[in-house]
Order: sequence, then C-alpha cells, then structure tokens
Amino acid sequence: MTSNNYIDKNGKKALFTKKDMTKMALNEGALGMEFSWNYERQMHLAFCMMIDPYLEKIYKNDPVGYRLALTRHVEFFNITPQLAPFVGGIAVSMEEAIAKKEMEPESVSNIKTALMGPLSGIGDSIFLGCIRIIALGIGLSFALDGNILGPILYWLIYNIPAFGLRIFGAQKGYELGFSYLDKIQKSGLMNKLMEAAGVLSMIVIGAMSSGMVYTTLGLEIGSGESVQTLQELLDGIMPGIVALGVTWLYYWLLKKRVSPMVLIVCTVIIGIVGAYFGIFVS
Repeated sequence: MTSNNYIDKNGKKALFTKKDMTKMALNEGALGMEFSWNYERQMHLAFCMMIDPYLEKIYKNDPVGYRLALTRHVEFFNITPQLAPFVGGIAVSMEEAIAKKEMEPESVSNIKTALMGPLSGIGDSIFLGCIRIIALGIGLSFALDGNILGPILYWLIYNIPAFGLRIFGAQKGYELGFSYLDKIQKSGLMNKLMEAAGVLSMIVIGAMSSGMVYTTLGLEIGSGESVQTLQELLDGIMPGIVALGVTWLYYWLLKKRVSPMVLIVCTVIIGIVGAYFGIFVS
C-alpha cells in the first residue's frame, strides 16, 4: 500500500484514495449529519449526501445503478456522527463491489443496519459520556475565572479526537471494505460477523428501551396502606417490562408499515390524554 493509494494483496488498485476518503469525512454531508435530522429516517439524507460524489463516480456509466444506490442510502440511518464516515467508507467500497456484480445490493443495507446499534452505543459513551464531560470540566474551570482559554480548550479537547476519528474512520472503513470484505464474505465469516453485530445491537436496544422509553403507569390497585400502582406491580414481575412492551409494540406497528409520523402524532395525543386522566405519570 502506498502513502495515498489502496492496493490489495494482488496488486489491484482501488478506485479511491486516502485523500478521497479524507474529503468524504469532512464534506457537507459528514459534518451535517444532524442538520437534516428527522423523526422518520433521521440521518439518511446527510449520509447519502456524504457518499453521493463517490456513487456518481462508481456508477458514472450506469444511471440505473446510480439511482438504485441512492435509493438504498436514503433508508433509515442513525449513528454517533463521528462514526458515520467509517460506515460511509465501508458502504462506498461495497458499492464498488455491487457495481461489478461481485456482491448483492442488499448486503450494504444489511451491514449498515448491523453496525448502527453497536457503534452508536460505543460512540455515544465515548463522546457524550466521556470526552464532552472532560472537555466541559476543563473548559469551565478556566471560563469561571474569566480566562479566554476556557471555550478554546473545550473546543480543542472535544474536536481534535472527533475530527481525527472521522478521518481515520473513513480511511479504515474503505480499506476494510476494499481489502477484506469480499474475502470475508467468501469465507462465510460475514454471516458470523452479522450475527454477532445483531446480538450486540439487541443488547444496546434492550438497554436503551429500559433507560430511554419513559412510560410510567399511574393507575392504582387496592386501597389504604396496601395501595399499589400498576407500574410497581409490573416492575415486580420484570423491571422495565412496560418500556420493553411499548418498544415491541412500535416495532410490530412499523413492520405492519404504519407510518412513523402517524406513530409520533398518536404518541403525543395518547401521552397528553393519558397524563390528563392519570393513566400516565411523569
């Protein structure tokens, strides 16, 4: 491998270089992952915008393939923004293989879905739960004394690792896809990786369901000193069972092709009405 080009073991040169991947990690789509965020598909437009210049080059002689690729990449996508270029690099390398008929189109959607949950769990913990807190602690200690270094240090401590990871992730993601994905797929290891990522995703979703789905029932059972809320009764059976049940209900409704916007509106209405009549409590 040269300093800027990707070369596999057979001496084959990749379509894109490290410089191309660095540009992808810093383009409008990569830096604007949350600018076009919406409740239905979240970061899908920004992700597609991030890799679009590379899809154009891959499918420059195949307008139908280009259109299908764009359709694939406006599907639901959500991840810690600093890790999006890593997934983008993998996606671009896989699109090269798809354009050459070496890989099924569904594979790129599958790998994106498998990576979102585990990488988000890791990325959010590092950037939101660790680096941001450290940066704020150091920055505020200077700012409270009126020192201009406060905001500067905060910006540097948070953004240096963030931008470093964006660039490194984009380069390594593309390298991984170009050099190893085809080999991994042929060896059967891809299915094992997908299964392992799926298990980790379920663990992350389970933890998020318990901690981030705020559904507390206020209905009371019994009277006097023996009164007990329905929430307490259900938590005695299994803590978090209400939140888990709501999560699975929404998942089932989405599989039935109920629009996410309909679910959002219904949730707001049910929440307001339920809180008014004491069914739900904050």
